Amino acid sequence: MFHYDFRPRGVCSQAIHVDLSDDGSTIEGVAFDGGCNGNLKAIGKLVKGQPVDQVANTLEGNTCGPRRTSCADQLSHALREAQSAARA
Repeated sequence: MFHYDFRPRGVCSQAIHVDLSDDGSTIEGVAFDGGCNGNLKAIGKLVKGQPVDQVANTLEGNTCGPRRTSCADQLSHALREAQSAARA
């Protein structure tokens, strides 16, 4: 398992913790520090076991109110960074 910590920008959560399979292709776990607790726990449950590329493509560009980003959008960035680091 590969672990990656991401600092999101422009959202309420302060950190996103990502666990990927050794090859970086599958999400093994996601946890958020801060933000909308219930919703972000649910996102973590929904994405567990899913392919990184599928989840990142689905969540990319999601917004929150007037913001240009959201915790889900920031998760897409976290997943892409984690995947690149896992494959390096």
